Amino acid sequence: MIYLVIFILLYLLVMLYLSYLGHRRTVTVSDYLLAGRQSHPFTMALSYVSTAISTSAIIGFGGISAVYGFGMIWLAFLNILVGVWLSYVVFGKRTRKIGKALDAHTFPELLGRRYQSRFIQGFSGLVIFFFMPFYAAAVLIGISRFLEVYVKIPFSTALLGFSLLTACFVIWGGLKGVIYTSVFQGVIMIVVTAAIGITTYTSAGGMAAAHQSLSGISSLVPSSFSEAGHRGFTAMPEMGSSIWWYVVTTLIMGVGIGVLGQPQLNVRFMTVKSDRELNRSIPFAALFYLCITGMAFTVGPLTNLFFYEASGTTSLLAAGGNIDKIIPLYVDHFYPPWFAALFLVTLMAAAMSTNSGQMHTLGTSLSRDFFEQTLLRGRSIVETTVVTRIGIVFAILATLFLGFVLPESIVAIATAFFFGLCGATFIPSYLFALYWRRGTAAGAKASMLCGFGLSLCWMLFFHEVEARAIGLCRALCGKDVLLGLPWSMVDPQVIALPVAFLVFVVVSLLTKPVGEEKLRQAYRHV
Repeated sequence: MIYLVIFILLYLLVMLYLSYLGHRRTVTVSDYLLAGRQSHPFTMALSYVSTAISTSAIIGFGGISAVYGFGMIWLAFLNILVGVWLSYVVFGKRTRKIGKALDAHTFPELLGRRYQSRFIQGFSGLVIFFFMPFYAAAVLIGISRFLEVYVKIPFSTALLGFSLLTACFVIWGGLKGVIYTSVFQGVIMIVVTAAIGITTYTSAGGMAAAHQSLSGISSLVPSSFSEAGHRGFTAMPEMGSSIWWYVVTTLIMGVGIGVLGQPQLNVRFMTVKSDRELNRSIPFAALFYLCITGMAFTVGPLTNLFFYEASGTTSLLAAGGNIDKIIPLYVDHFYPPWFAALFLVTLMAAAMSTNSGQMHTLGTSLSRDFFEQTLLRGRSIVETTVVTRIGIVFAILATLFLGFVLPESIVAIATAFFFGLCGATFIPSYLFALYWRRGTAAGAKASMLCGFGLSLCWMLFFHEVEARAIGLCRALCGKDVLLGLPWSMVDPQVIALPVAFLVFVVVSLLTKPVGEEKLRQAYRHV
């Protein structure tokens, strides 16, 4: 326990100092919302990745990979291809240029000003404010589960304490404080997760021996999983099976593509001053993604090997069926106490880096994107920061409530839910805002409402994971889902995103475009 106290005190002291720097250097609204648009490439890349990767990746998806095997590596591939290259090159550069031309400070404000629509900005802000707490709760649950396992404190106490700690840092430091602390936390995450990956393979006899041994215990896969398409821990599920549809469309595509519509990440592109900084940040971001997600998605399956050798069972059974406890149990059982304490600090860093970005986005969604479009018109630093901080308080309360009521093994599911919802709601309007001058406000409104509504409808009545948990379909229709396999395992984003794209194009071609003068202003830096 002495190791834990020392590591946490050192961590909090550095965090306090960095938040203080962010507070001291926050003078204008641009400072509070966009870090003054002066982020260094390394800083931007590390803050982007540490915000994108959290305990959801390490705890939630690490546990998921322990259950479904090395097929989750495809998510790491998409993280780099889509989350870095496509995000930075296709979306990032024009986001920075158009955001600067329109003086946009948030992701919803970028969309609202490009389409000259207060409704688009306000609706986007409300979607973020009401649904991002599900993702934030998943992050908090991840760190709280490790505290429950390692420190032996009640889950509810860990959830409450860590939420309040994160809120204090975000409310005080603004986005500059968030970025400074995210960089520090990202360094911790990279070093420790790389150490776990290396030591896991070393303990298992090397990469080839570890994979061969893991293939040898495929018989431990439960019969219900095998019948549903599971083909062992080192193989992809059988193509077309129910597990294949779930792993590919929800866990891999839902998160891997949905990252393009993440408002707390897209706003990072507006914090740098030129394309040169974005280009220079790409290799850093790709390397950071590879180190952290590569660890989670390879160590996860290998935990089965260690639990089998220790107790003759799989990771899932060792964790009592709770996927979110697999990685915490692995570290607690097979690593020395000092390293487990260091890993706990790493999870704190992962959770706080993501939560701080989420809470800042939630606060600005309420203040800048909703209230300023309805009640506040002055836009002074005092008004903006005060209402943002009030929004953060409400976001913390909503997140805490969800953290207490969401069921076990929810971290990866809640993450995929929010990523998929954002993807279907925002990606078409976001992409066309950057590249298609003919895109209209009516097209954007119709696309966003269609993507959002169809996603929710599919979740409530067709997608088994959410429909069974919420129970509305059973209450109204007498059964868990309206369609059987494989449709019940197809992710909502796979259905809603293509429809939203089609709706945007058709409605835009049938309606009046934005005025030419406004378009020239938006694209003057492109």
